[in-house]
Amino acid sequence: MTTSRTVRIGSSHGLHARPAKLFAQAAKDAGVPVTIAKDSGKPVNASSILGVIALAIEYGDYVTLTVDGEGTDAENVIDTLTELLTTDHDQDAAG
Repeated sequence: MTTSRTVRIGSSHGLHARPAKLFAQAAKDAGVPVTIAKDSGKPVNASSILGVIALAIEYGDYVTLTVDGEGTDAENVIDTLTELLTTDHDQDAAG
């Protein structure tokens, strides 16, 4: 069973190295297959930091997450990843 959700990117500099690394690591730790696609583009493996960076995702862009898992596990994974994508990680670093 797959679960999908479209979310808007919250990091003011998009998914550059640091937020992309946080996101890819969380996707890898999820233990289920996760893909991310920008707009209507081709989905890439969300646990691949190079794949995520290659999408050139900017602030305000919409991406679609797809989790291939069962029930509440898939929902929990997609909730966690959504939170990572909608948070402005650059605000913390500006300090």
